[in-house]
Amino acid sequence: MDIYSVSKLNNDIRAALEQQFGNVWLVGEVSNFAAPGSGHWYFTLKDDKAQIRCAMFRGNNQRAKIRPQNGVQVLVRARVTVYAPRGDYQLIVEHIEDAGQGLLQQQFEQLKAKLSAEGLFANERKRPLPESIRRVGVVTSPTGAAIQDILAVIKRRDPQLEVIIYPSSVQGEAAIPQLKHMLQSAFNRNEVDVLIVGRGGGSIEDLWCFNDEGVARMLIDAPMPVISAVGHEIDFTICDFIADLRAPTPSAAAEVVSKDRSQSREQLRALHQRLMLAQQRKITQSQQQFRHLQIRLQQQHPQRQLQQQAQRADELQARATRAMQSQLQRLLQRESYFQSRLQALHPQKDLARYQSRLSDLQQRLSPAITRLLKQKTEQQRSIFQALNIVSPLNTLERGYAIVRDEQGKVIRDSQQAPAGTELNIRLAKGELKARTE
Repeated sequence: MDIYSVSKLNNDIRAALEQQFGNVWLVGEVSNFAAPGSGHWYFTLKDDKAQIRCAMFRGNNQRAKIRPQNGVQVLVRARVTVYAPRGDYQLIVEHIEDAGQGLLQQQFEQLKAKLSAEGLFANERKRPLPESIRRVGVVTSPTGAAIQDILAVIKRRDPQLEVIIYPSSVQGEAAIPQLKHMLQSAFNRNEVDVLIVGRGGGSIEDLWCFNDEGVARMLIDAPMPVISAVGHEIDFTICDFIADLRAPTPSAAAEVVSKDRSQSREQLRALHQRLMLAQQRKITQSQQQFRHLQIRLQQQHPQRQLQQQAQRADELQARATRAMQSQLQRLLQRESYFQSRLQALHPQKDLARYQSRLSDLQQRLSPAITRLLKQKTEQQRSIFQALNIVSPLNTLERGYAIVRDEQGKVIRDSQQAPAGTELNIRLAKGELKARTE
């Protein structure tokens, strides 16, 4: 059997309580509040059937938003423990707030955790705002400061932006059904590019209609992007997490959906600069293409072709002349060769025979040379005739003409020269100007 000392028993009980319960949330009425010079707070938390001692040390109560008062209902987060010297069961309070506001905050955190677990706060499901916004809807109180701020910002920044107001109460018991009705009306009409849902600042009770689960879930099915602009920058509601975009204030939402005129002018200047650069590039490309076509036209000009053909004819004539001279030279060399052999081998007794043979050869040589010269002359004449046939000038000499329009384009079909077309007619000798009728 284990025998405990009083201190060991109290310490074991404290360890068991702290391990079993850890931190707990507790609602109760404050009584016997004391704040000694040490800066710690001591009070009793009770309801109509029980009470428990509480201690809130200075390090925690300096962050508290309220100071407990006797008779006030509070919500506390505390650690269950035992004060061993006296054996008193008590709470070490770490956080304290007004009970009403605290319960709402607790409900807020529970709903926030629930919707977040469903993935409704994920960035993947949020839609971007349209690039061009011409009409914006606002679900808010028509008499509140929020709508005045929104209208003032839009009038200053983008007076052309059309605003449609869906009037609804944004505070109190009637706010939730009115918000749902106006949201459904805006969804059914589907007449705006962006929908702003919001109001001015206030307490958590004032903003509570924007923490309603039904209102928040309606925003998920909105046919247009939704901006939540509830309260001030430090205020957060469930609608802020559900909406496609959260604006810290209604004025900030108006700045998001409106375009600053100076910004629009700057964009216009940038677009004008881009247009000028594109036009300059187009002109440069056109000039390069024109020069390229001009070079091609010069290369394909008939005069250039005539020059090339004339040069080719001169080359053929020179080759024919060289061929005839070479052949004649070979014949003369051969004649000289035979004469040399004749002189070397000519005996006196065969002189008459060889002289006769020589005379015969000379007679045969002359006609052969004549025939060869005639043959080469005929070949040269045939070449000249062939060149003359393909020559454009020869075609013009037969009565044909080359007809071009004002741009120098050759006309091959009457459909290319409608009535009134200025024509340039090239003849074998000279040119004529004409106009079609």
